[in-house]
Amino acid sequence: MIRQTFSKLFAIVVILAMLASCAPAATVAPTTAPQPNTPPAAATQPPATGACDPNRPLKVGMSIGQLGDKSFLDSAAAGFKMINDQFKNVTTKILENNDVGEQELGARALANQGFDLIITIGYGSADWTTKVAKDFPKLSFAIVDSTLDVPNGIGLTFREDQGSFTVGMIAGLLSKTGKVGYIGGIDVPLLRRFEAGYIQGVKYVNPTATISSGWVGSFTDPNKAKELALTQFTEGADIVYAAAGKSGEGVLQAAKEQNKFSIGVDSDQDYMQPGSVITSNLKRVDLAVLGATKDLVNCSLKFGNKVFGLKEGAVGSTFLYNTDTIFLQQGPADMVKILKDTAIPAVKAAVAKINAGEFCVTDFMKAFTCDNPAPAGGYKP
Repeated sequence: MIRQTFSKLFAIVVILAMLASCAPAATVAPTTAPQPNTPPAAATQPPATGACDPNRPLKVGMSIGQLGDKSFLDSAAAGFKMINDQFKNVTTKILENNDVGEQELGARALANQGFDLIITIGYGSADWTTKVAKDFPKLSFAIVDSTLDVPNGIGLTFREDQGSFTVGMIAGLLSKTGKVGYIGGIDVPLLRRFEAGYIQGVKYVNPTATISSGWVGSFTDPNKAKELALTQFTEGADIVYAAAGKSGEGVLQAAKEQNKFSIGVDSDQDYMQPGSVITSNLKRVDLAVLGATKDLVNCSLKFGNKVFGLKEGAVGSTFLYNTDTIFLQQGPADMVKILKDTAIPAVKAAVAKINAGEFCVTDFMKAFTCDNPAPAGGYKP
């Protein structure tokens, strides 16, 4: 009887062991609840080049100061017109506001609306653009006139010194008094870069020339800029270069009224005072904005900092790019002759030397090294 009971118990144990070996292993509960709506990390990155759909819907926004300066800001906005003309699948939006704090709020609003690329404008926007970019790491940001050192950011900077060198050469070759002027918007390193390049260009062709400098203290005060220009003309300057945003309109107006001459900046301003504005130092912000958008569309957007100079065809006198012939048509005959026979060929030759590394323009901000600066009097007709 005992043997039979033991045998039955042994059989039950064996059966239970066999059932246990067939059961699934127990799983450990996750320490955090799963997020079913969170896409994998790879989904936040642009698709591989081979899988890129350039026709996918995209949104590109810009937070900027008040447009209508006919200079720097309007050049940035012109980039959006180019985007609209070339990419029907890209929706654009520009938010304007003179108040810097409101510009930050504008950038945040664009980010909250899911814009794929958000562009901000001006060196003074760097700190808050960095903050917003960090708050929205899955979106792309770009800033004009500053570096942007975040993983999802692009800095779009320019060689204003190189461009100013070319118009400085023109001023130095066309001045009859040997005195020329420069008027900047606000006395900050970036505007000193404009000034330094201009002075080097003047001295390269006319080492005995004198250059007067003045500062408006604002990019939106044409009246103050006009007063400064009138003072420089009274002191003997016959050509004044304005790098002052909307304030520069006052310089151009003063030159026209005094039968003197001026040089515009950033956008092509030669039309504003025909026959008096000799040329403008272009700063192709529009091309930089368009380029960043093209890269976004083609899934080739690379974060980091980009530089646009003479070699990139992004700065320099309008005569380099054949964008304007107003002064050649309406300027004084003797100055037009100098431009055609001497100044324009000289500028193009200097640009070729700069691009080839034969000499360089010293950068006031020291962001770019220059071991062989353009020598004063280095130009040989």
